[in-house]
Amino acid sequence: MNSYKKILFLLCCIFSISSFAQIGKLEKANIKYDKYDYIDAREIYLKVVDNGYQSAEIYRKLGDTYYFNSEYSGAAKWYYNLISEFPDDATTTDYFRAAQCLKSIDQLEESKELMKIYDEKGGKSIALASYKNVADTLFKKGVQDKLFEIEKVAVNTAYSDFGPAFYGDSLIVFTSSGSAVKSFEDESADLSGWDNQPFLDLYQATLDGNLTLKNAEVLKGDINSDYHESTAVFTKDGNTMYFTRNNFIDGKKRRDKENVVRLKVYKATKIGDTWRNVKELPFNSDNYSVGHPALSPEEDKLYFASDMPGTLGMSDIWYVKILGDGIYSPAINMGEPINTVARETFPFVSAENNLYFSSEGHAGMGGLDIFVTKLTDESYEEIATFGEPINSSKDDFSFIIKEDRIGYFASNRDGDKGSVSDDIFQIWERCEITIEGPVLDETTGELIPNAIVTLLDSNNNELDKVQTGDDAVFSFVLECDNQYIIRAQKEGYNPREEIIETPKDSKTMEMPIMLNIPMSLKLADPCPPNDLGCRLTLQPIYFDYDKSNIRPDAEIELAKILVALNEYPQLNIYIESHTDSRGKDSYNLKLSERRAQSTLKWFFDHGINKSRLSGKGYGESQLINQCSNGVECTDQEHQLNRRSMFIIQE
Repeated sequence: MNSYKKILFLLCCIFSISSFAQIGKLEKANIKYDKYDYIDAREIYLKVVDNGYQSAEIYRKLGDTYYFNSEYSGAAKWYYNLISEFPDDATTTDYFRAAQCLKSIDQLEESKELMKIYDEKGGKSIALASYKNVADTLFKKGVQDKLFEIEKVAVNTAYSDFGPAFYGDSLIVFTSSGSAVKSFEDESADLSGWDNQPFLDLYQATLDGNLTLKNAEVLKGDINSDYHESTAVFTKDGNTMYFTRNNFIDGKKRRDKENVVRLKVYKATKIGDTWRNVKELPFNSDNYSVGHPALSPEEDKLYFASDMPGTLGMSDIWYVKILGDGIYSPAINMGEPINTVARETFPFVSAENNLYFSSEGHAGMGGLDIFVTKLTDESYEEIATFGEPINSSKDDFSFIIKEDRIGYFASNRDGDKGSVSDDIFQIWERCEITIEGPVLDETTGELIPNAIVTLLDSNNNELDKVQTGDDAVFSFVLECDNQYIIRAQKEGYNPREEIIETPKDSKTMEMPIMLNIPMSLKLADPCPPNDLGCRLTLQPIYFDYDKSNIRPDAEIELAKILVALNEYPQLNIYIESHTDSRGKDSYNLKLSERRAQSTLKWFFDHGINKSRLSGKGYGESQLINQCSNGVECTDQEHQLNRRSMFIIQE
């Protein structure tokens, strides 16, 4: 059984079980006859089909009457009849709506079949990844006001992993003790910061196109030693690195007076693909710790954490000015309120000149929490913090971020082994896509207030609905990795739909996204109140050249009028037959009269009383465009004048 037959069989089963929704009874006594509102086009189309007449246009109109009233089981039948019986007349929109309706009634495989055809026929949706984000980079919000999503990176190990650092555009350098654990040279040695923990080294990992970290490997060169290395920062040219190490250089370790091997900040230079020339910075000391370096965007200041003399608490955030190659100013304490009587550590300064740091002294969620402040020329602004999911009740630290893209931090939130449970998390801004736009008249470009705009999901479930105000603007907030339909409707206009596909992986996109997508509505053909043919959207009734007999394609259109006459006994109709201007005027008048009489005879032969019908031919005397004698026009323009009108008479 081919795909079409399979789907049609299933549809037949569906519709043999569930009947169509009952069409409301006509309350003729309460209807204003002069507006002819009692004429129900759907009811007429259904009876036309029952009488054995079929056409793509009838099936489409029936499908639309159900579809735009959210009666998707009814719409599914007629759209599918259209694409199976009249495939040459089916549009991509017909395939899409048929697929959506099938999906709405849980015929998922059949829906996929039709969506495949829709794609093959060039059906398109608005893929938001292809649109430029017109929102401000930070949407006029501070980073701490954003909503984030997080996940652990793939290079985490069973041991301590923390201290991520950006290295160029495609590498992340981080700290890990995940390799073969090195034994202590002296188990009694007290290594400041990592008592009795496996030794740490610096690694680098590659970012792939989906911003996933992979292929972790130890940094090459003289960086990693027999002791701890961690928390690096790199100059923009990638040739200089500052990093933290225990007090160990040239194969020698040094201790303070309490026999503790302190932390120091070192500098290294890249030569080829390896790091060499490791040098200790002059503001280090054997008697206190200096670690976790961070560079300012201009690379003229080096920030770090230290418990050097002048520290307010356990450790403070300090900085030195870089005055030249190997020349630094005296260390400057950031002071209160950044520093407290507790511990402040792990500074990072972003390209936007925001200082991020971790603290136990500021009010947070517990343990080390991450805080941020905007640095100014000589000071800084208000200190702010993050809520979940970045901060937790445990330690959250070593935060770095490219504020228009992505960031990283470390936390031991998922373990109970202290620093051994440290893992690196990747963060990105939660997908926030705002779709807004005006509803416009397609022809004039004028605003259309009071339009109804509906947001539907991929199963045609209504998610939101708004009525536009005087500004004619609608607005919806969408989620990533979804398909949506936006439908705009206004009485007197043809409905309009747009298919919206949001990106699957928001990590690779700049958030938030605000897109302007106008919905242009085309004015429906205005029907004079007494023009029954217009109300039933009759297709042109054609006659063969110099002929007046009713052709089969015209008979389908006349069948609509026949049903209306049978359904509403109060209807009396006057038939006007018109020709185009080609040929002699006198001949066209006679031709149109023959065609009018032929049309009348068709109705009489189908049982309509002659007292209810009359008609006349007008030849080319009532042209509706400029295509008069001698005027050059296209066949399509002439066709507009070759028409029959069915006028309801009082």
